[in-house]
Amino acid sequence: MITIERVAWDDPRAVELRARMDEEMHERYGSAQRDEDPAVTAERDRALAVDPARVITSLLAIDESGEAVAHIAARWLGDEVELKRLIVRSSARGKGAATALLDACADVGREVGAARLVLQTGDKQPDAVALYRKTGWRQIPVYPPYAATMPWSFCFDKAL
Repeated sequence: MITIERVAWDDPRAVELRARMDEEMHERYGSAQRDEDPAVTAERDRALAVDPARVITSLLAIDESGEAVAHIAARWLGDEVELKRLIVRSSARGKGAATALLDACADVGREVGAARLVLQTGDKQPDAVALYRKTGWRQIPVYPPYAATMPWSFCFDKAL
């Protein structure tokens, strides 16, 4: 059984899960393209960065043993609520943690009056793309700030 806990962005369990995600993303995507303009790399880093002041809440999925097995954050991106940094420990994948977090984020979005949620994921994350499609998210055009530096992204929205 999974329970959802709302926590601050700097909760140590959330920080640890995001660090794990950074490691996984580095394995999937590597570092910047060799021939890439450093300005493009820097702009992509800015696009992917999360300003804690814009975070509405972070959410953790907690398993039966009390371990935090998954993380996601809801943040303001302009007037939109964007979901960031979904990570599920490999040992907990396929057990409903990600779906529970997405459902909890819909509650957060409704609480702040959002009409929809948006998110971006990369082209080397087919498991994430499949999850979003399976759970009723609609693919949309790549939106700023990702359009300029990551046009290969997959972006989704979900009406609330």
